[in-house]
Amino acid sequence: MLGDDEDVFDSVTWESPSGPPYDAGGPSASGPGYKQSTVEGEEGRGPYDPKWEGYLITTVKDPVKELAETKDAYVSYLVCAETNLPIFSTRNPSARRRFQDFVFLRDHLVKDFPACVVPPLPDKHRLEYVTGDRFSPEFIERRRLDLHRYLQRIGRHPTLQRSTLVRAFFESTEWHVTMHQHIAHPPGPEPSPGLIDSISDSLLNAFSRVRKPDERFLSMREKVDKFEEGLALTERVWTRIRNRSNAGDPESGEDLTADYHDMAVAVQGLGFLESGITDPLNHFSNTLLEFSALLRHTTQTTTDPFLIHLHSLLTYSNANRAVLKLRDQKQMDFEELSDYLSGVTSERDRLAAVIRGHAGSTGLGLGAYLRDRMDALRGADDDRSRVEKMRKLDGKIKELQDAVTTAHETSDAFSDETLREQNTFQFAKDVEMKEMLGNLADGQIEFYKTAMEEWERIIPIIQRIRVDV
Repeated sequence: MLGDDEDVFDSVTWESPSGPPYDAGGPSASGPGYKQSTVEGEEGRGPYDPKWEGYLITTVKDPVKELAETKDAYVSYLVCAETNLPIFSTRNPSARRRFQDFVFLRDHLVKDFPACVVPPLPDKHRLEYVTGDRFSPEFIERRRLDLHRYLQRIGRHPTLQRSTLVRAFFESTEWHVTMHQHIAHPPGPEPSPGLIDSISDSLLNAFSRVRKPDERFLSMREKVDKFEEGLALTERVWTRIRNRSNAGDPESGEDLTADYHDMAVAVQGLGFLESGITDPLNHFSNTLLEFSALLRHTTQTTTDPFLIHLHSLLTYSNANRAVLKLRDQKQMDFEELSDYLSGVTSERDRLAAVIRGHAGSTGLGLGAYLRDRMDALRGADDDRSRVEKMRKLDGKIKELQDAVTTAHETSDAFSDETLREQNTFQFAKDVEMKEMLGNLADGQIEFYKTAMEEWERIIPIIQRIRVDV
């Protein structure tokens, strides 16, 4: 049973208890894409607007293969940060971490901050691990970018950026000791198995729905659905464009880079046959080869990173959806416990009415009447057994009342934090969308600019060709 003096929301912490208070008079530096609240801006803040205490700009770079040529080989990354958060002991912390350290960080952030949208990590179960190609430069660079984006998202979160575990991730020189201490830290007294734990799974099952949905969260879920639908559609379209441009399979008939290469070879062969215009045709052939290489380069430097970022943003939105689903579960816990309390109270009232000799006027319906008949058949219809049942039900009612109060407070607190979390996610999403689409636009502009320069150089050469008819 949950005690009256127990913290009803101790698992949903959004403050760093060990962090010193923020000094509003300190430096007000800010980083690109990183928002922070100031005392001057407090008047414009809403009750659910996130509050930043400073900035945390992170970088993942310099991957190094450790223990090379051994079965225990792994890749370590240099994680660096620039910050003015008072919880950090230095403005420029840095350390070397491996992928497993990132996994540990995320797993425990999820446990420590269940109401926060903790960004996901790239999946470790990839084909590269099966084929043994996980140390290829391409795979390492792609993972570095994924980890870089992961830490950027943590740095943009006003709660996660102030986590003591995040601070240790960047600063600790004995990370393994820090991990052990974090696992072993006293989580508080374990509650003894009580009424909530004894309720049947069929009562609190994952397939039930909130009976009194909050319009605010229904609207949020609709926005998430539309956002993810848009991302999924964009991903399919651009994957199709990428495959038609550079599928890597010339026989598919949809590889433009291969088509331009084949056309260049054909034009070059034609130049050998037309001795008078061999040089112009060779120039034209070289331009086709350069354009084919440019198209392949643009795919690798612009389209592929865009698709990777797009998919990463989709998984990030899925993490946000999981928080909304967890909030619904908190409300369902309260609703189901309230119904259970109502049923137990009705049963207690029925027994009291029977003892008073007014069983027919209790108004509890056919079910109560059938229970009375079953008790009579079992010989358990005497007042003494009913009094004993009432005594047990009174204890259960008191326990349920405490549980309902706790569930209600937990649900309300989780809802408030979820509202703040949605504003934080919206801000992070806007920043990433601007960055992602900006990089795509810059890459496309550079591609067409370079392509136009190449074709404009060859036009005068082609125009000088004279063919006698």
